[in-house]
Amino acid sequence: MIIKTLTDHLVDKVDFAAYQESVNEIHKAIINKTGAGNDFLGWVDYPETYNKKELEEIKKWSKYVRENYDVLIVCGIGGSYLGARAAIEAINGTILKGKPEILFMGQTFDPTYVAECLEYLKDKKFAINVISKSGTTTETSVAFRLLKEYLEKRDGVEFARKSIFATTDANKGALLELCKKEGYVRFVLPDDIGGRYSVQTAVGLFPIACAGIDPEAILKGSAKAREDTSNPDLKVNECYKYAVIRHEMWAHYKKAVEMFITYVPSFVQIGEWWKQLYGESEGKEKKGLLPDSATFSTDLHSLGQFIQDGSPVFFETTLYLGKHRHEVKVPHDEDNLDGLNYLEGRTLGSIQDKAFEGTIKAHTEEGGNNNVVLELEEMNPFNLGYLFYFFERACAMSAYLNEVNPFNQPGVEIYKKNMFHLLGKPGF
Repeated sequence: MIIKTLTDHLVDKVDFAAYQESVNEIHKAIINKTGAGNDFLGWVDYPETYNKKELEEIKKWSKYVRENYDVLIVCGIGGSYLGARAAIEAINGTILKGKPEILFMGQTFDPTYVAECLEYLKDKKFAINVISKSGTTTETSVAFRLLKEYLEKRDGVEFARKSIFATTDANKGALLELCKKEGYVRFVLPDDIGGRYSVQTAVGLFPIACAGIDPEAILKGSAKAREDTSNPDLKVNECYKYAVIRHEMWAHYKKAVEMFITYVPSFVQIGEWWKQLYGESEGKEKKGLLPDSATFSTDLHSLGQFIQDGSPVFFETTLYLGKHRHEVKVPHDEDNLDGLNYLEGRTLGSIQDKAFEGTIKAHTEEGGNNNVVLELEEMNPFNLGYLFYFFERACAMSAYLNEVNPFNQPGVEIYKKNMFHLLGKPGF
């Protein structure tokens, strides 16, 4: 297994054997696509059944973008951008170099953010990847309207047509109709895959490829995760083991919050993607854990007091990276005024590992908080694809254990109806 679910730091014990029968039944429902929301289980087999011809198109057009543009604007919200952003930062880092630079719009109405983006683009050669299944998602559609008008006025309609790439439904929707009218290159978000499970489709793979990351490696990693989760036995299925722990923490130990912890700043967006995946999939019928996140050791100097001694309403899930991509050694200082010469010659990675060990000990032994450790040997595109699928499969299992549909989001529609009414949209 690429990811190991370590239970050594659980304060409260989980009887995995008691869950095996339920896990077996839910596993069959996932594989046979018979559970609630089964119209959106296309992601389960997608790493094997994906459109090979479209992948070649993604490779071709991402190469074109890399060679011809300074900036790619990814225009989408929720699952239409979070996975790509998570992948790009996890692999390429937070201090991004090279071209194209990847920027994000369509995820906010904030006028200052939008104005700053447009101002930044005024002397940049940029392409747009607009992502929307319907083509009518308000935040995304407003941003795309602004970007399209900006590009057409500055560089001409014909240039804009060659610089806009759309990812949308194959058969219907406003964006599809616009693609046909304008002749944009387009990619498909399959009907049977929802946005938050779509990172392994063109939704995530095109911008990921534009950032110079191998999209095929992401798919191969996801395919390996699919293979490794094909046996529901909790003695070997690390993914389902994680799902069972989550359910036990909520149902039996009455935890309200799961804190997703990483020690790597470039993994912060993985936490943001994870929060949408679990929050939107499980937060229904007054059930489910609130997914939250923190970055250690940074947040140990802010949230650390609460995590150590505050209300015990949460448990922690730590994504632990076994191998660091780079190493930096602490130098000698003749004066040693900071008292750090005892660390001379040690790598920052080894220091971070001890910070992890010390934190786990403090939070479990003194704080009494449960800690699940998901151990990932190293970060690369293959392992990231594995991680994405691991979390998706665990989310489906966890939601079904909660007896909710993992693939709808009825609560999200309420704010939209209220907003449309207040804005005077016809029919609202």
